Amino acid sequence: MITLQCLLEFQSEEDRQKVLDLMRRFSSAERYGYQRLLEGWPREELKKHLAQVFQINTRYADDAVLKASSVLSSCRKRGQNPAKVIFGGRCLFEKLKKKHLSGEKREELKREWKERRQGNLYTRGDKEKKGNPNLRFVWIKGELYLRICVGERRWVYARVVRPAKREKDKWIGFVWDLHKAERTGKWFPYNVELKLKNGEVYAHVSISEKFPPAAITLENGVIGIDVNAYPFHLALAEVSPDGNLLGYERISLHELLSADRDKREYLAWQVAYQVVSLALEKGKAIAMEDLEKLPKGRRGDGFPKLRKTLQRWAYKSILEKIEILARRHGVEVIKVNPAFTSVIGKFKYAPQYLIDKDVAGALVIGRRALGFEEELPEAYRLLLWDEEFLLYSVAQLEEKVKKFKQELKGETNEWRKKAIKKRLSVTRSDLKILQKHLRILQSGEGEPASRQPADRWKEPVRGHLSGWRIKAWRVLSAALTVPVLEKFFHVKGTVRDFSPLRPILVLGDWERAVRRPVPVPGAGAAVQEYS
Repeated sequence: MITLQCLLEFQSEEDRQKVLDLMRRFSSAERYGYQRLLEGWPREELKKHLAQVFQINTRYADDAVLKASSVLSSCRKRGQNPAKVIFGGRCLFEKLKKKHLSGEKREELKREWKERRQGNLYTRGDKEKKGNPNLRFVWIKGELYLRICVGERRWVYARVVRPAKREKDKWIGFVWDLHKAERTGKWFPYNVELKLKNGEVYAHVSISEKFPPAAITLENGVIGIDVNAYPFHLALAEVSPDGNLLGYERISLHELLSADRDKREYLAWQVAYQVVSLALEKGKAIAMEDLEKLPKGRRGDGFPKLRKTLQRWAYKSILEKIEILARRHGVEVIKVNPAFTSVIGKFKYAPQYLIDKDVAGALVIGRRALGFEEELPEAYRLLLWDEEFLLYSVAQLEEKVKKFKQELKGETNEWRKKAIKKRLSVTRSDLKILQKHLRILQSGEGEPASRQPADRWKEPVRGHLSGWRIKAWRVLSAALTVPVLEKFFHVKGTVRDFSPLRPILVLGDWERAVRRPVPVPGAGAAVQEYS
C-alpha cells in the first residue's frame, strides 16, 4: 500500500465545523467500540449500535469497528494488555499527568491530546462506489475536491491542496489514475483517513501499488537476508542456484537505535536501497524470513539492556521496505518459514565455512528459498547415536544447572535473580530434551531423533520442515551448545565462535573438540567477503 497526504481547504468555517463534529463523533465511536469488543460484542450488532448512538451512517460505524478491532488484534499480537490501551498515546498522557507543567507548554499538550483523541475519520475504499462511498475525490471546474459525507445525502466539499514535490511524486500517478477512472468509468478502491493536526485537516489516501513483473528470479540464485538483534545488523548471503555460498556481507543497523522516528524511517529506506542495489548488481532474487512476531522481552525479565534494544528493533519495517523496493525494481522476493534457520546455520554451515552464525542463518534462508531441505550431516547423526557423548553432555548440563542454582541462592538483587532464572529454565529445558532422547535410545522403545523416515525420497516442499528434522536439530542444539561450545569464546553469553565444531563435523571426533583448549581467533574464511 502507498499512503499519500494532502491538505484540505474548506469553503467556509461552517463546513469546517461540520467535518470536525463528524470526526469527533467517529473518534468517540472508535473508542466506545473498542471497549465493547473487549466485552465480546459481535461486529454486526456493534455496528448497528454505534450508528444509532453516534448518529453516523453504517459504513462509518463499520469502519470504526474495523479500526478498533485492528488496535485490539495488534495489542494482542505484541503480548500487551488490551485493557490498558490509551487512545491518544500513553507518552502524551503521562506528560499531561505531570502537575508541574503549566502555561503555554501545557496548553500545547492539551491541544495535541484533543486532536489525537477527537480528530480522526476513516473509511475504506470500494471499487463499486466510485473508489470510496463516504470520502470521495471529485473534479469541480478542473480542480480536485474531496467530497465528505456528513449526513444522509448531505456533503461538504473541501479543496485538495497538494503540490507535486518532485518529478516522480506518487501523487501525480494517483491524480492521473483518478482522471482515467473519471473518463472510463473503471474505478479503483482507495482508503481515506482524515486527521486533525495543528488546527489543519489532512487527508491520508492509501492505494494498492502496482508492481512490474519480476525480471530477476530464482534462476540465478538468491540473496538470503537474516535480521539480527545482537549485534544489530543485517546478514546477507549470496547463494548460487545449486545452494553454495558465493559471498556474504553485513550491514550495521546501530544508527537506527539512537535515531528519532523520522530519521529511523529514512535510514531504513537507505538500508533497503543498499540491499536491493546488491540484488540488482548480482542479478539475484531476495529471500527473507516470513516473520509474524518476535518476542521483545517483558518488563522485569532481568535483561533491561537487551529489552531496550529489542523494543527499537524495527525488523518488520526494514523487511517490508526491502520487499516493496525490490518488487518496484522487478526483483522477485521469496518468504520462507523461519523455523530453525539460525540453529541449522550455526551448527552446519558456521563451522564448515568458518563464518559467524548470522551469515550462516542467511545462507540457510537462501537455500530454503531455492527449495533445498537441510539434512542432518552424517557426523552429527552418528553423534546422536553415541551414548558416551550423550552421557557426557547430560553431565555437563546437570553441572550447569547446579551452577545456576548456586548463583541464584547467593544473589540478593531481584532483577539479576530473574535473569539467572531465565538461563536456568533454558538449561533445564535442554537437559530434559537430551535425557528423553537418551532414554529412548537406551530402551529402544521409540525412534531416536536422528533416524530418518522411510519417505525421505519425497519431493521437498519449500520452507517446510518435517517433524523428525525439527526434533533432530533441537536435540543436537541441546547436546552441543553448553557441553561443547560454552567453554570457548562468547560475547555476553552469546556463542560467536563455532570453529570448535569442525572436528566433529569433518572427522566425527567429539573428544578432540572437547579437549581443545582455546579457539583460533580470525581463522579465516572459506569464501571471499564483498569489498
